Amino acid sequence: MERYSRNIAVNEIGEAGQRKINQARVLICGCGGLGSGVISNLAALGVGYIGLVDDDIVEISNLNRQFIHKSNNLGKLKVLSAKDRIIEINPDISIKTYPVRLNELNYENIVRDYDLLIDCFDSYKSKFLLNDIAIKCNKPLIHGGVSEFGGQVTVIIPHKTPCLRCLFPDANLDEKTPLGNISPVVNLVASIQAVEVLKLILNLKGQIKDKLLIVNALDMDFKVVKIRRFSQCPICA
Repeated sequence: MERYSRNIAVNEIGEAGQRKINQARVLICGCGGLGSGVISNLAALGVGYIGLVDDDIVEISNLNRQFIHKSNNLGKLKVLSAKDRIIEINPDISIKTYPVRLNELNYENIVRDYDLLIDCFDSYKSKFLLNDIAIKCNKPLIHGGVSEFGGQVTVIIPHKTPCLRCLFPDANLDEKTPLGNISPVVNLVASIQAVEVLKLILNLKGQIKDKLLIVNALDMDFKVVKIRRFSQCPICA
């Protein structure tokens, strides 16, 4: 337990909490910018079983913000590149890789073995698909999104808190996400997601449930907006 001695020294964690962290099973969906921060933080915390979903390969344009990947991994599947990095951070963690695009046909065999899901996808279509999967499978979902200097995080508990379709019922899922992203802001949002993972595992207070945290890093402004379930939501109502 020497590796986790600084975790254990935190009052809210202790030895019992660290065991819960070591036994947790978390599926990280997307191994890009947000995924880089979430993966690194959860590996350092000692989350014992991590699943990685992504069908992309590492490209040079990723490297300005997807710091988990290295230049010598260009052309390599992101899930394998990320696995390499996890092993460097913490070789005691079990890792399962899924080099596929998550869809309606394959999700059941992937998500069933995990306690909670993390949304690190970079497209609206993938984010809303993961939202629907989380509701159907009754898995908590930590949503994160980022663009330029802004970002957002919320924790979705199926049938108890608002889902993405409650928040954005008229979202255009074919709309392209903005290309502008910088590492400090992406990593800031990813770190917040990782903290929410810790809170869920240990059932700590202050979770971003029934709320949307909105980050404006340019003005260093953080807002928490209360949100409600949509009574006619086609997914979670």
